[in-house]
Amino acid sequence: MTALTAAAPAALDTGDTAWLLAASALVLLMAPGLALFYGGMVRSKSVLNMMMMTFGSLAVITLLWVLVGYSLAFGDDVGAGLLGSPTQYAGLGQLMSSDSNGGSTVPLILFAAFQGLFCVITGALVSGAIADRARFGAWLVFVSVWTLLVYAPVAHWVFDRSADGHTGGWLLNRVGLVDFAGGTAVEICSGASALALALVLGHRVGFGKDPMRPHNLTLVMLGAGLLWFGWFGFNAGSALGADQAAAVVFTTTLVAGAAGTLGWLVVERLRDGHATSLGAASGMVAGLVAITPSCGSLSPLGAMVMGAVAGAVCAGAVGLKYRFGYDDSLDVVGVHLVGGLVGTFGIGILATAAAPTGVDGLLYGGGVDQLGRQVLGGGVVLVYAFVVSGMIGVVVDRLMGFRIDEEHEVSGIDLVVHAETAYDLHATAGARSAGHGILGAITQQREEPRP
Repeated sequence: MTALTAAAPAALDTGDTAWLLAASALVLLMAPGLALFYGGMVRSKSVLNMMMMTFGSLAVITLLWVLVGYSLAFGDDVGAGLLGSPTQYAGLGQLMSSDSNGGSTVPLILFAAFQGLFCVITGALVSGAIADRARFGAWLVFVSVWTLLVYAPVAHWVFDRSADGHTGGWLLNRVGLVDFAGGTAVEICSGASALALALVLGHRVGFGKDPMRPHNLTLVMLGAGLLWFGWFGFNAGSALGADQAAAVVFTTTLVAGAAGTLGWLVVERLRDGHATSLGAASGMVAGLVAITPSCGSLSPLGAMVMGAVAGAVCAGAVGLKYRFGYDDSLDVVGVHLVGGLVGTFGIGILATAAAPTGVDGLLYGGGVDQLGRQVLGGGVVLVYAFVVSGMIGVVVDRLMGFRIDEEHEVSGIDLVVHAETAYDLHATAGARSAGHGILGAITQQREEPRP
C-alpha cells in the first residue's frame, strides 16, 4: 500500500472509487467481527467489556485520525522519514475538494478514511491481550495516545511512499521494506503493543490455575467468518484499484486463510488428539495475518505454503505465554505478532516477481537482500511498538490506574464497569445485580408488584 500524492492531473476512476468505497466498508465490518470473535473467547462475565473495548477504539481512533492521525502518517515528512506534518491535513478539510486529488484515481479523502479504519482494527486487536482486567476509561486513554505515538509513526514509515514533491517514510523508501497491507504496521505493531501492555497489567486472577475457556464458540466462529470477509477489503482494497493486482491479492488472501485453518488443525490433531472449532477459527486468522504483508508478493501456491506454515507455527506459539509467564488473554502475541513475523520474513523467501510487488525472494533467485530488508523492518517495528506502548501503559497506570480491583475482576467486569450483563437467563441474575447503579434500579422497578 502506498500514499496517494499529487502528480500529473488525472480523472477519478469510478471503478477504482467504487471498489475502495466497498473495501472501506469491509474493513469497518472487521471491527464488529473482532468484537464477536474476542467476545466469544472470554468468560461470560466480561463479554460486554471485551466488545466495548473494540467499539470504544472505533470511536476514539476514528476521531483522532481525522483530527491529526492521517497527517502524522501521510503528511509531508518533517525529517528523516520518521513522521508526517501534523497540520498538513488536520481535520481533512483540505481534502473535500476534487482539486486535492491530484493524479489519484480515487478521492484522497476516501483513502484517508480507508487508512483510518486500518488504525481502528490495529488498536482494537491490542485489547485482546488485557481481557478481563482493564478499566474501560484507562483503555480509551491508552489507545488514544497509542494512535498518535505508535501507530501513526509506524504507518508513515511503512506505507507513505515518496513522490514528486513529497517525502515518505524511511522503511519503505530507504530500506525497501515490502508490506502490502500491514504485516508490520498492523500485525507486528499490535502484537508487540499487546505484549507490552500484558506485562504492565500483569496476570488475571487465577491465570495458569483456573479454567478460562471461551464462553461462546458460536460467537467466535461467527466473528471469524466476518473477519475473513472483511479481510478481502483489507488486503485487496490496498491495491487501491479494481484491477489485476486486486484480483491476485484477493486470491492469495482466500488461499492463505484456508491453508492456515488446516495448518492449525493438523497440529491440534497431532498434539491434542482433537481438531477444535476454536483451532479452526484461530488458524484461519493466523493464515490471514501472515498473508497481509505478502498478499501482493506471492503466487497462489506460495500463499498456500505461507498460510499453512503460519497456522502451524502460531498453533505452537500460543503456548509460549505459559512457558514465559506473560498473560496474553486472547493470544494476540501468539497469532498476530508471530503470524506477522512469519508473513513479513516470508516475503524474503517466497516472493516472486510475477506478483504485483515485483520482488523475488530466495527461492526465486532473489538472494538474501530482500530477506534482510524484511528482517530489519519487522524488527524495528517490533522494538518500537513494544517500548513505546509499554511506556504509555505505565504512565496511564500511574496516573489513573489501568487495572480494575481484584474483587471486581472476580465478580465480573461487565456488571461493575458497565452496569450490564450479556445474558439474563434466570431470576437470580436480576437479584444478584440489584443495588448496582442503573441496572439495579431497573431490576428493582421490574420486580415491584403492580397495584
